[in-house]
Amino acid sequence: MDADVIIVGAGLSGLVAAQQLTGQGRKVALVDQENAANLGGQAYWSFGGLFLVNSPEQRRLRVRDSFELAWSDWQASARFDRLEDEDVWAARWARAYVDFAAGEKRSWIDAHGIKLTPVVGWAERGGLRADGHGNSVPRFHVAWGTGTGVVGPFVRDAEQAAEAGLLTFHHRHRVDELVVQDGAVTGVRGSVLRDDPSPRGVASSREVTGSFELTAQAVIVTSGGIGADHDLVRRHWPRRLGTAPKHMITGVPAHVDGRMLAISATAGARIVNQDRMWHYTEGVRNWDPVWPGHAIRILPGPSSMWFDALGRRLPAPYLPGYDTLGTLQYLRTTPDIAGYDHSWFVLTQRILEKEFALSGSEQNPDITSGDRRAVLRNRIFGKGAPAPVDAFKRRGADFVVAATLEELVAKMNGLTDEPLLDAGELRRQIVARDLQIGNPYGKDAQVQGIHNSRRFLGDRLSRTAVPHRILDPQAGPLIGVKLHVLTRKSLGGIQTDLDSRVLGADGTPISGLYAAGEAAGFGGGGVHGYNALEGTFLGGCLFSGLQAGRAAARAVA
Repeated sequence: MDADVIIVGAGLSGLVAAQQLTGQGRKVALVDQENAANLGGQAYWSFGGLFLVNSPEQRRLRVRDSFELAWSDWQASARFDRLEDEDVWAARWARAYVDFAAGEKRSWIDAHGIKLTPVVGWAERGGLRADGHGNSVPRFHVAWGTGTGVVGPFVRDAEQAAEAGLLTFHHRHRVDELVVQDGAVTGVRGSVLRDDPSPRGVASSREVTGSFELTAQAVIVTSGGIGADHDLVRRHWPRRLGTAPKHMITGVPAHVDGRMLAISATAGARIVNQDRMWHYTEGVRNWDPVWPGHAIRILPGPSSMWFDALGRRLPAPYLPGYDTLGTLQYLRTTPDIAGYDHSWFVLTQRILEKEFALSGSEQNPDITSGDRRAVLRNRIFGKGAPAPVDAFKRRGADFVVAATLEELVAKMNGLTDEPLLDAGELRRQIVARDLQIGNPYGKDAQVQGIHNSRRFLGDRLSRTAVPHRILDPQAGPLIGVKLHVLTRKSLGGIQTDLDSRVLGADGTPISGLYAAGEAAGFGGGGVHGYNALEGTFLGGCLFSGLQAGRAAARAVA
């Protein structure tokens, strides 16, 4: 045996599994097609959001949360409807994960050196029904260091384990086959790729220079999802979301290619819920890209007005920050706009400065560096937009700025193949909204949401602008942002039991084979069901990697 356990994929879930294994003295071979600069995978690039329930941070902000409320929200969002088949393990994983988020998770991440910022975000506010999708309370905790702060402790553990002789890195080794003998997975075979010193995230060479084979008592697949392969995304695009966009932009590095799903299936693994996926409608093209089609998601506060490609305001609950997939479904299934691949934000400079954040570790240098003073200066007490946001406003291909609405609409029309927007119609809708701003109450659902948000101290301090008229010259200039569909996460994947053992077509475990992270739908083949509550992707990698590592360590004792 070359190792006790082979882990395929050096992303967050793979590193967590490795940490559990080497911490118990097991020898690990960590195999990844990218170079050492890419340790941590996609999670490194994230904003570092973690879903926690009844945390000290929530309690300090007077947020009342509980396992019961969170589990109610999760079930209403997931809408598991394949409980006799594809969701049978996913639903069990979901309850176990919410229990983890309400219990062990907070002390566990703290013990591993992951520290949290004091402000809790209110992401994915949902469909405006108590029994519908969404978070009833703020639960989005951001780690100091963003994604780098979540990944960093486990990278250090892996490097220390390598120095101690318990872990061997196999960079630039691409797995092409799981070796199966007498019904059990006993190793991997694949191609050695040409050395490529490219920086993290940059698309690397696929030139093959040799082959390899490794053997072990167990293999854990932690290779991620399909977000960088638009052909795969379109192949599995569900009818309920209408037609797939002709043009999408990419929120994950090129190595997130989904190859290991088909390879695992060839070895007998059951792949489930492939029609469940998570893509954002607030994507913008990166003016300084790292990987092909590199895009950034806007993390919007509640005040920007959202218009479809024809200039009609999106109805509630399709509001900024409320219902990600509901908005995507609306834009892709409404007949007269489904043929267009974009929508629009219209906002003011005042909203941009207070409410706009950009997803990604590199777009949040103050939090990523852990500079508390810079966070206070940039996000609480400072004037002007944070530097990365301002850079997109000045240099981003999807941003236009103007002093008047007529000038703004002309510039917005200049970003499309044909002029679809009418300044008079936009003015009518904006004026109607602005008339609702004069009171702390009113009939406009979005304005109600703004006032609701301002009642939460965290949003009032850093994420929600003082209510004002969009057409107030003192709040300007006006800003228009062209929004694209940005590919991101697979919600389905390899079906596993609660020990992360991969299940075959007959529902029984395949000996020696485990899966975790996005490749396993973050556990069970689809822990999120149809909808995610945000902050649950990194947490899903942590939890499923933890479960896989613990189970595999027991199995190879």
